[in-house]
Amino acid sequence: MLSSWDDFPVHQIAEPVRHVQTSDRNFYDRYYFNLHASSDELFMVMGMGQYPNLGVQDAFMVVQCDGRHRVLRASRELGDRMDTSVGPIRIEVVKPLDELRLIVEKNEHGIACDLLWKGAIPAWEEPRQYIRKHGRVLFDTCRFAQTGYWSGSLVVGDKHYDVTPDTWKGTRDRSWGVRPVGEPEAAGIRGSEGQMTGMWNYSPMQFDDHSIIYILNETDGGERKLEEAVRVWNDPDKEPDWLGTPQYQHVLTPGTRMIEKSVIKFPDAPEGGFEVSAQPLTHCFVCVGTGYGMEEDWRHGMYQGELVVQGLDMDHDEVGGLGQFGVVDHVARFEYEGKTGFGLHEHGFFGEFSKYGMDDPYSGSKSDEEK
Repeated sequence: MLSSWDDFPVHQIAEPVRHVQTSDRNFYDRYYFNLHASSDELFMVMGMGQYPNLGVQDAFMVVQCDGRHRVLRASRELGDRMDTSVGPIRIEVVKPLDELRLIVEKNEHGIACDLLWKGAIPAWEEPRQYIRKHGRVLFDTCRFAQTGYWSGSLVVGDKHYDVTPDTWKGTRDRSWGVRPVGEPEAAGIRGSEGQMTGMWNYSPMQFDDHSIIYILNETDGGERKLEEAVRVWNDPDKEPDWLGTPQYQHVLTPGTRMIEKSVIKFPDAPEGGFEVSAQPLTHCFVCVGTGYGMEEDWRHGMYQGELVVQGLDMDHDEVGGLGQFGVVDHVARFEYEGKTGFGLHEHGFFGEFSKYGMDDPYSGSKSDEEK
């Protein structure tokens, strides 16, 4: 079980790096990136994960453009944990916490790229997420986030995009710890209850000289399992501003779980409260075909064999019927106090969320007249 990492002084426990501290099957270690042109032209989301206790490493790319939902996904047996490649997809760390390279070699499934990521703000350590249900730890994760710029080239189908940092921006994160992965387990006492419940809302907003990072997981009963509101400046010598307890106001399309627009409020900001308007431009149903648990045959950490590479090409609107019940990633325009920025406006409504008229796990929102 020795690997190249074992020649570096990075050990945390009395084991080779291939082994993690816990034997929990759900331990994971992964990358997430998204890319957009500060417009409704295209949205791409990418992820790569290692699952040391399942012996699997996998990756995906999903692109929404021209009314199509395209997915490239790959899975292999986990070997040297320093090898961040799966089939045609690989990640290179050029300058830790600042520059990374994302490469997808030309393949039969119509998505390829050679892209360089450059951080706009210093990598930001987010609050630890810890959820225990019926005695078992379901979430115990650490994560850092960063807004930034892209440059390079991207091919989707028969279209070639020259990606330049003036308009092509995005968000990335690195997270690791314990959360549900792999093949589904017997529900037991949890029954039909989902792993995460209520509303999940995550918006890293990128402006010219700063970013705002807003996170909220709120249950149907109003309990906040996780929250964050902070303004991080591009200048690493400038102290971040803690913005206090965030509030929100979403407008959903009646009969669906889709957000049309939002206002995110920071009434306790140190120099006076303010509100940010969020207007989604286009969206990607990131949970469909990528491994987030909506298909029985392909889940993050699920063993597929020595190496498997697959592609999917589906109608974007048809995907929405299922995709709206998972996490939905929007490219959004954010505005406040004369400033305009772009970024990720991510949401998910899991199970009941009566504030917006979702009275059971399968219903859509209700209009004010219907409530």
